[in-house]
Amino acid sequence: MFGVLLTVAYDGTRFAGYARQPSTRTVAGELDGAIRALDPKASLVRGASRTDSGVHAHGQRVSFDTRLDIPPRGWALALAQHLSDEISIVATSRVHAGYDPRDHAMRKTYRYFILHSEVRDPFWHHRAWRTSERLNHDAMVAEARTLVGTHDFRAFRSSTDSRVDTVRTLVRAEFLSYAVDDRVIVLEITGDRFLHRMMRIIAGTLVDVGRGRLLPGAVERGIQSGNRTNLGMTAPPDGLYLLHIELNDEGSDKWPDHLSSR
Repeated sequence: MFGVLLTVAYDGTRFAGYARQPSTRTVAGELDGAIRALDPKASLVRGASRTDSGVHAHGQRVSFDTRLDIPPRGWALALAQHLSDEISIVATSRVHAGYDPRDHAMRKTYRYFILHSEVRDPFWHHRAWRTSERLNHDAMVAEARTLVGTHDFRAFRSSTDSRVDTVRTLVRAEFLSYAVDDRVIVLEITGDRFLHRMMRIIAGTLVDVGRGRLLPGAVERGIQSGNRTNLGMTAPPDGLYLLHIELNDEGSDKWPDHLSSR
């Protein structure tokens, strides 16, 4: 058996999330179908991270096992023929059979796009969270800084996340300007691991501080209390993008070799 590692980009608008589910369209399900169109005995795909319904990705990492000794370039081009325009194979490489990207993930980076506009913009529809309220950018930046470090983020998760270990390390949390459109601000966060809907709860909390619905210090209060009620709303999925997953083993024979995985 041979192992293949994919870097996958997708528009999550019309998917019920990444993880396969019965009787509904998912990214993993689409990838399984495309791979098995080429090798009916290939394994199901193993993803490095789950994304919710409506969440997008630039750099999801996915692996599978196959009997076919096809070079990485061949897999990328062949799979493209069996995937909709909503999914793209950005890069491929060889890995050992049984390789699971979850075991090799070191850091993940997410982006969240916020559009400040009085009216809907069709070009940002399902791509950003639109708010017409004035935002206090300085307050949001200051609030984001308190996220950095190793903390117990048990308050920053959905009610369905029952994991016992809720300590996570965030190494960066900052707001960036978006040169293409000055109405848009980008929240970018890098950490070792994330809880379910953690990024969306963070984004919602920072925006609620920025528009005056929460007093400054909400992040610190949430961390100290572990209480979800100290935080803001869960931001909609539309503006969230899984940007990059850093792995400690990228495999070999990567194609295209001139591109990074980011």
